[in-house]
Amino acid sequence: MAEVLFRFASEDDAAQLLDVYAPYVQNTAVSFEYEVPSQQEFTERIRAVTQNYPYLICEVGGRIAGYAYAQRQRERAAYGWNAELSVYLRQAYVRRGIGRAFCTALLDILHMQGVENVYGCVTVPNAGSERLHEAMGFRRIGVFHRTGYKLGAWHDVAWFEKRIGEAECPAGFVPVSALDAAALAAVLRRSSTLVRCGEESESPA
Repeated sequence: MAEVLFRFASEDDAAQLLDVYAPYVQNTAVSFEYEVPSQQEFTERIRAVTQNYPYLICEVGGRIAGYAYAQRQRERAAYGWNAELSVYLRQAYVRRGIGRAFCTALLDILHMQGVENVYGCVTVPNAGSERLHEAMGFRRIGVFHRTGYKLGAWHDVAWFEKRIGEAECPAGFVPVSALDAAALAAVLRRSSTLVRCGEESESPA
């Protein structure tokens, strides 16, 4: 059984994470980007996210199987207690519980940070992602119709929402770097137990 490791991403991971992300840009409407970003640009994206939010990697047998992160949902001050999740997996590692493990870890960490509401944005139809959000307790709150044009077609985007806090007057947002290191390590260890790490499929990355 291959060893499963969840850890925090660093800027040094940019090239490998870009290798995971590129097929989503080139071959799907999961990402609405047309061009694969450069490694420098991707490094800057990692730097921007990790200043405040969790950015996680899952390694299976020493190979990066996927990554996931949270980011601020919108920029105006009153949205400061909202976050949006993104998850990307190599095709060979789909249906092993990695997406659920990522979401579980991110939700736990965001709760520790004082986040109240978490959102997911899904190009539809995408049965796997839609099922994952619903299984994690998100509810579908609306659809932007024909909102993105890519690969010769218009695409709808569904938004999912999950409330993880109940504060009438929320406390200040806590950057991920200010959280207790032992508590974060425990979250990552728990994530490993949710993954089914049998033999790889033959699907290309």
